Amino acid sequence: MAHLLVIEDDELIRKYLRQALEDAGHEVDTATNGREGAAAFRRKPADLIITDIFMPESDGLEVILQMKRDNPSVRIIAMSGGGARVGNFDFLSVAESFGAAATLKKPFSTHELFDAINKALAG
Repeated sequence: MAHLLVIEDDELIRKYLRQALEDAGHEVDTATNGREGAAAFRRKPADLIITDIFMPESDGLEVILQMKRDNPSVRIIAMSGGGARVGNFDFLSVAESFGAAATLKKPFSTHELFDAINKALAG
């Protein structure tokens, strides 16, 4: 199984993801914002980062840009809820253009989560 880093400011979602991923046999570290996530990755690089887009103190798009700049081979999944689209601006599409291997629109099922993880780790 893989070592995953989940960056999510919503405590309930962060706990749900950690539990689901650990139940599947993955090693999971978590962070509450992009700044914490970057520090956690520097301490212990993950095979895959799963990051929310909208967070305080460094959002998911900043995380993707920084991580891909510093570690071009890092695999990232971006996720977002209601704010995924503002007018004609689709933040998940932007995340893909910045280098995210997969995206998830909240709410998503456990099946969708693991499909995205498998896609990202295979790519």
